[in-house]
Amino acid sequence: MTASLLLGAIVAVINFQLLIGICLVFWRLRHKGAAPEPVDGDALTRSTGAWSGWREFIVDSDRFEDPAGTQRSLILKPVDGLTLPDFSPGQYLTLSIPLCGGSKKILVRCYSLSDMPNGRTYRITVKRMPAPSMRPDLLPGAGSTYLHDAVQVGGRLTVKAPAGIFVLNTSHDSPAVFIAGGIGVTPMIGMIKWSQTHQPDRPLYLFYGVRNSADHAFKMLLEQLARSVSAFTLTVLYGAPGPTDVEGRDFHYTGFVDVALLKRILPHGRHQFYVCGPPAMMASLLPALAEWGVPQADIHFEAFGPASPGYGRSLKDTGRVSLQKVFDIRFRKSRRTLSWTGEDSNLLDLAERHTLSVESGCRTGSCGSCETRLLSGAVHYERKPDFEVTADYCLLCVGIPMSPLVLEA
Repeated sequence: MTASLLLGAIVAVINFQLLIGICLVFWRLRHKGAAPEPVDGDALTRSTGAWSGWREFIVDSDRFEDPAGTQRSLILKPVDGLTLPDFSPGQYLTLSIPLCGGSKKILVRCYSLSDMPNGRTYRITVKRMPAPSMRPDLLPGAGSTYLHDAVQVGGRLTVKAPAGIFVLNTSHDSPAVFIAGGIGVTPMIGMIKWSQTHQPDRPLYLFYGVRNSADHAFKMLLEQLARSVSAFTLTVLYGAPGPTDVEGRDFHYTGFVDVALLKRILPHGRHQFYVCGPPAMMASLLPALAEWGVPQADIHFEAFGPASPGYGRSLKDTGRVSLQKVFDIRFRKSRRTLSWTGEDSNLLDLAERHTLSVESGCRTGSCGSCETRLLSGAVHYERKPDFEVTADYCLLCVGIPMSPLVLEA
């Protein structure tokens, strides 16, 4: 009798397990394609170093990269001590910057990473931006002023993960030609160092234009790189040499980078061009490269400061019919309707010219601060923004209306 009860109990347990298995099969079939279980974000960060949203960093050290002390590098370490993700050479960090003077307003600014990945720290280099020379009545750059004056070693910054599409094409082994103006050299430092480490035989050329020796950033580093690697050719131009600047010692040529110079120095053949500088340089050089016959796919560019409306069209005729028409642009929350006539470079310029207060940050389509809901109408971008624009939204800083618009702002 005892053996019979034991056998029955065993059979019951087996049947119960079979029933549970059958139920699980049916549950999985019913939920096939359903959303996966939530991922432990902290565990993902611990295993890969990646993060979303904002992350706290501490300024581990700093240094000035130019004799004038206007270009400050900040070495940033994550407060949590976790491994940092690699980034593509040329990408930038997005920073949340509180305004000085007790204001609660937060600025969002993007600064290029000026080194190659190392898993432990990030480096950005920030130029102190004075008031525009043509508008001395305006204030100096708020973001750069804060990072120069208010942030000390040991201070903290709130940072988003590396982003951006102005990156070194590592799948190519054709010569890479870097053309930089002023602080535009910062993303190229990481590109050059990465390529020298991982593609040591790839020919590299840097054409670097600055005003004079006072503004000459990364001078010792670039000269050391040029001496240590035969595949790297450095050409420095001073636009206005100082009284103690000597051609052949401090710089190679007087003037500005142009296609005539490129033709003299570069060998024949296909090159990948990377251009970063102020709008005036971009507006003159990029059309010249296109006229020289450089394919559009071989020209990669990024401007710092407010985007220039001309250089994007220089690479490809976008047929901006919107500039030939007048559109009503309605800002719903602000209860204002403005007229687009083509006078402005983008919707942000239109709003600011009419003293309409809207959020903005990088002004180049990178940070997403000016993202605004598009209630009706169509907006065009001459160049795909770095920031991934949400459906039914638009970026004011690089957006051009193609029809009458109704915006949430």
